[in-house]
Amino acid sequence: MGFIKNPILRGFNPDPSIIRVDDNYYIAVSTFEWFPGVLIYQSKDLMNWLLIARPLDRVSQLDLIGVPDSGGVWAPCLSYDQGTFYLVFSNVKTFNGPWKDTPNYLVTTDNLTGEWSEPIFLSSSGFDGSLFHEDTGKKWFSSMIVDHRKDTLFGGIVLQEYSTVDKKLIGEQYHLTDGTALGKTEAPHLYQKDGYYYLILAEGGTEYEHAVTMMRSQSLTGPYETHPDNPWITSSHDPSHGLQKSGHADIVQAPNGDWYVVLLVGRPLTEQGRCITGRETAIEKFIWKDGWPYLESGDKKPRLEVWLDKVEQVYQGQTYAYNFAVEQLSLDLQSLRVPITEDWCSLTERKGYLRLFGRESLTSWHNQSLLARRVTESKSRTILLLDFHPEHYQQMAGLVLYYNSYHWHYLFISANEQGQRFLQLMTCDKHNISESLVEPHVLSSEQPGDVGLRADWDGDQIQCYVQHGSNQWTAIGDPVDGSILSDDYVRDDENWYRPAFTGAFVGMCCQDLSGMRKHADFRVFIYEELD
Repeated sequence: MGFIKNPILRGFNPDPSIIRVDDNYYIAVSTFEWFPGVLIYQSKDLMNWLLIARPLDRVSQLDLIGVPDSGGVWAPCLSYDQGTFYLVFSNVKTFNGPWKDTPNYLVTTDNLTGEWSEPIFLSSSGFDGSLFHEDTGKKWFSSMIVDHRKDTLFGGIVLQEYSTVDKKLIGEQYHLTDGTALGKTEAPHLYQKDGYYYLILAEGGTEYEHAVTMMRSQSLTGPYETHPDNPWITSSHDPSHGLQKSGHADIVQAPNGDWYVVLLVGRPLTEQGRCITGRETAIEKFIWKDGWPYLESGDKKPRLEVWLDKVEQVYQGQTYAYNFAVEQLSLDLQSLRVPITEDWCSLTERKGYLRLFGRESLTSWHNQSLLARRVTESKSRTILLLDFHPEHYQQMAGLVLYYNSYHWHYLFISANEQGQRFLQLMTCDKHNISESLVEPHVLSSEQPGDVGLRADWDGDQIQCYVQHGSNQWTAIGDPVDGSILSDDYVRDDENWYRPAFTGAFVGMCCQDLSGMRKHADFRVFIYEELD
């Protein structure tokens, strides 16, 4: 017996969709512009989760080339029926302005960790699609619908039957609801229980007014009535609480009859401040009362710890050391927009090293050579060792701390006109690029060995270091602002709405802006949680 510590999926793991198959629980989360698309985690106790699958792993399923920051894979819905797993997802192409290009697709498999099917197109009328398997055997696709008129955006929730024979939506499209008084209605999931159809929704927007609402009807197509104590989950009434932005939820029943809800949360550095770990997944236990769900705690906000009878360990900070002597990369390493293929990312070119061939810049939406993992705590340390010998200033490689193409910090090795290798710390902040070091740190030509790069992240401060030719770490420049790598900062612009739905990553990258594909070899990559 013990406590589950929230969040259960730490770091950028938003929009959870949960199912139980026998004694296994599975959660699918959004990945946006990161490839492969969709992460699926498995657990037997609702606390210890293991990343087991990345189903959208080829371009024929998911083409992300050129998608904007925070575009790509939104709000996957994972479901299961009669031996088949179903996964619905959006691949968002454009979102700025009144027009939203949001095609929705379905892939299936009978082996969750195996190969998934080619995608079936469903619709482009909205996003946050969900597949509901009715007791009658019929299958129904629901989503929010985009209304571009007068900058409305949220046009309510629609429903249409899906034919497994024709592999497309068929019949009439039903408008289920405009949502509740909270507005900004999205993320529908349907359930059947005790003679009712229940419709769970995310409302209030994706920031500090985010909330989970519930409606119900005795008819699938409505009319739907609203939860009497709406919303039934939110943190908006308690701005000092450690878990904020509570919304976008899904529910599941345990074998013993208990009910749980998984939902999106954020952990701000300060009260209603910036969340460098992005949008994460938490869990809560709830009960049914008079035919409606209520959190077991009696409050509306998710707790930092949830008691569960069968928990064998408590979450503690961990160290992740990536071994490049193996034949396969860890599943938690992802690339931007493109598959991880041998032509730019190789474990075989040099034994014991990961070789990245330099390609496009960190501002590219196309072909970057970058591998990164999620930042999972507000205090962390990242270390890498690399062997890189650039010939001129257009060739760079090093340690990147990344939010999107116009918000990052980059500690990199390059070369000057004299052929000397040097180290520089570069920042991109809302498209403005600056270099922290007035005089780049020159690396001694008499020390040919691997160069160590390190970034210590403490809340809103990141201090970078170098190690070369000795066991000592030397500080590089002054601390830089880590909080610019957050949804909250990226969206903070009075003149332009910027979609920002992901989270901070740390990783390895290599650029060759001359097009000559100069490579860098990485021997060590370590991420340590210090909280």
